[in-house]
Amino acid sequence: MTRRVVELLLLVALGAVWGWAHDAAAWTFAGALVGASVWSVFDGLRARNVLLWLNKSDAARTPNVSGTWGEVVERIRKLIKKLEKKAQNSDARLEDFLAAIQASPNGVVLLDSSGRIEWSNLTAASHLGFDPQRDLGQYVRNLVRAPAFVSYLAVGDFSSEIQIDGPGVRPSQPSKISLQLHPYGKKRRLMLTRDVTAVQLAEAMRRDFVANVSHEIRTPLTVLSGFVETMQCIPLEEAERERYLGMMSQQAQRMQTLVSDLLTLSRLEGSPAPGPGEWIASDELLGHVIQEARGLSQAIAKPPHPIVLLETPTFWVSGAKTELLSAMSNLLSNAVRYTPGGGRIQAGWRLREDGFGEFFVQDTGPGIAAEHLPRLTERFYRVDRSRSRETGGTGLGLAIVKHVAQRHGGQVDVQSVMGQGSTFVIVLPPNRVRARATG
Repeated sequence: MTRRVVELLLLVALGAVWGWAHDAAAWTFAGALVGASVWSVFDGLRARNVLLWLNKSDAARTPNVSGTWGEVVERIRKLIKKLEKKAQNSDARLEDFLAAIQASPNGVVLLDSSGRIEWSNLTAASHLGFDPQRDLGQYVRNLVRAPAFVSYLAVGDFSSEIQIDGPGVRPSQPSKISLQLHPYGKKRRLMLTRDVTAVQLAEAMRRDFVANVSHEIRTPLTVLSGFVETMQCIPLEEAERERYLGMMSQQAQRMQTLVSDLLTLSRLEGSPAPGPGEWIASDELLGHVIQEARGLSQAIAKPPHPIVLLETPTFWVSGAKTELLSAMSNLLSNAVRYTPGGGRIQAGWRLREDGFGEFFVQDTGPGIAAEHLPRLTERFYRVDRSRSRETGGTGLGLAIVKHVAQRHGGQVDVQSVMGQGSTFVIVLPPNRVRARATG
């Protein structure tokens, strides 16, 4: 400001000196006025340059002005730089925030006061079946036509969530989406979605599991109760009494086996996968389960099965010994239970050329129809329920085998031909087996 005043006074003084040089007071005044006018013109031009620069908002190209206007320009330039940096930081934070929402496993949709889509992440678009770019600005009610959602919008009570069918629903792969609206700002709404298909499937599996367990336990309990009531109310001869007690013992044993298998499954599902563990010789594992299978065959089969141990080079197997024995024993006991008496059963370990190890059990039983094979490892799934109960099966054996194989990084393979028998194989990865040194 001081510089502008000095400039003005200097021009006025020059104009006055010019007028005084003409020896007239009027000329002195006119000269001062001309000097002031010249200063005003130049100052106005500088002001105009500053205004034009402000309109362009280009901090990199400042006008070439001096004096007070130059100081004003410099301060404005610094302020613009500061505001631009602040805006860039805000944009970066906004991008980070949107990226975080985009990566969320839950769907997020921003709706304006009229119910139009302002923004959506890919998850919500997938849940609801619209395009997150093309459908911006569209009314959400035109894109999500589920009756439950339309009614939800119409009622306007968003205190709880609702569930609708997901896009592309197929009977074999049902999809359920949970969504809820949350009002915010000036009549805007935030819509959150999540896929609850897995939760519903788990709940259905839990209900089925409880129903199956209840059914499996209820049957032997009914038999036991009936025998107890009979023995309490009717005088029995010693032979009948012994027969009833034997049947009661059989049913009690069945319940005990069921509880044991349930506890085994619970332990497998609730504990971490086994590490490298100890290295056990394959023939040592095989010896245990072959002995058990022969004892079972002697007890339930007439005539007993010839259980053949196929001799293969012994190698080392790594893992939890008790789990591996349980899985192998289940495969052999199934072969004994479902193969008619006298039928041939073969078992053994083999080391494949690709480094994988296999425990296999092959029988000459009735075989399994192809439609049953994908479901054999489901809990309580039985091809022949009456046959399974007669032989003391719980329906959990192959589920245990599958869990043990998966916990050791392997899998279960089943091959069967009706009338020709079945082959069950536990496949272990190369890091779980290694050849035995010779010499």
